[in-house]
Amino acid sequence: MRKNRRRKTFENVEVIDAGAKGKSVGKAPDGRVIFLTNAVPGDVVDVMTTKKRKAYFEGVATNFHTLSDRRTEPVCQHFGTCGGCKWQHMGYEHQLYFKQKEVENNLKRIGNLELPDTTPILGSKEQYFYRNKMEFSFSDSRWLTQKEINSDEEIDDRNALGFHIPGMWDKILDIKKCHLQQDPSNAIRLETKSFANKNGLTFFNPRKQEGLLRTLMIRTSSTGEIMVLIQFFEEDTKNRELLLNHLKETFPEITALLYVINSKGNDTIYDQDVICFAGRDHIFEEMEGLQFKINAKSFYQTNSAQAYELYKVARDFAGLTGDELVYDLYTGTGTIAQFVSKKAKKVIGVESVPEAIEDAKANALHNNISNVDFYVGDMKNVFNDDFIAAHGQPDVIITDPPRDGMHKQVVEQLLQVAPPKIVYVSCNSATQARDLALMKEQYKVTKVQPVDMFPQTHHVENVVLLEKRV
Repeated sequence: MRKNRRRKTFENVEVIDAGAKGKSVGKAPDGRVIFLTNAVPGDVVDVMTTKKRKAYFEGVATNFHTLSDRRTEPVCQHFGTCGGCKWQHMGYEHQLYFKQKEVENNLKRIGNLELPDTTPILGSKEQYFYRNKMEFSFSDSRWLTQKEINSDEEIDDRNALGFHIPGMWDKILDIKKCHLQQDPSNAIRLETKSFANKNGLTFFNPRKQEGLLRTLMIRTSSTGEIMVLIQFFEEDTKNRELLLNHLKETFPEITALLYVINSKGNDTIYDQDVICFAGRDHIFEEMEGLQFKINAKSFYQTNSAQAYELYKVARDFAGLTGDELVYDLYTGTGTIAQFVSKKAKKVIGVESVPEAIEDAKANALHNNISNVDFYVGDMKNVFNDDFIAAHGQPDVIITDPPRDGMHKQVVEQLLQVAPPKIVYVSCNSATQARDLALMKEQYKVTKVQPVDMFPQTHHVENVVLLEKRV
């Protein structure tokens, strides 16, 4: 029997909460939850559903009866189409409230944990222009606005340099001004597009797999250095040098001007050769006198100022006196390991990405840090009894896993090693709560500190201190 796929309309729905993935929450007349993409808690709206599931609906607000006092005017002209800053229409103090609420709810409901009083979330001083890395895509078939679609005019200019439309891998929104990265990011992007258009450089088409220009990456640092990387689909020496020389001359402040020739089906550069066209092949980030060398493939927290706040929390929670052996799991490029090293006797960093460990070793050498060692390998395989026997029983373990959290075998090994303290840094409090639930018989949560790394979005970091039960 064919299912009824007709969209439903609900009137006068009060939006009561902000949920996961930046969606707001209302209730249908039958009690089912409605997840909304374009409303703010406190709004009263009419809703048209887009999806129907057994326990919930998804939908959009089509008419606003009452506007929430939590609302604010979005600063970006692309808000509502670009999916990058979904909470721009909500005042920042309210964003922080819902982020803190999400962390506490996840730890209590998913982890079923007893919590101490949670420290108020650390907000970001900069609410715009805080990102140090942005990636933009070229397209010869840009996303058209509804106004353009409805008009009778023939649209000749379809080139775009901007962001993917949410859920559409081949549609790019042309960005006029982005409020996420400090200048000269916007100027570099706009000049790149303008020069390419004037000189007939072709923009990429992912469906046809043709066109010269694929992506533009811009990295900035707190030291004022700038990296620009252009990804070309094929080698075209004349046009490649034309564009790169123009950027070099127009923006002499660029520290590292790089390029990649990538004819693969996807845009990832991690398996590609990065070629330095002008300047160095890296820039430097700085934190408390430590310098971190950042190349095109390096991972570094994308909000430098808040990364510093996050790392200070982790170091404070560890409570180091100078006599401790510290393990830093999922160490990445060793930033946390080096940051805490001056207050530890020895730090051991472990990471699965070989290039990240190479960066970590190079940065430690550059910073004259001699009490940190780094090892590469899959965490669930490397972090075992033999590893502990070789490197010693840790006094403190710091763990900062990816969004999926820790592998169950890693959690089991943590419980077997049983250090007095574990500092768990997470970018996903739901998977953090799942892992903590597996540890609660042996460890109690004694401190919780949410940190907002990404204003205008729903994302939130969280640091938890676990202490061994006596």
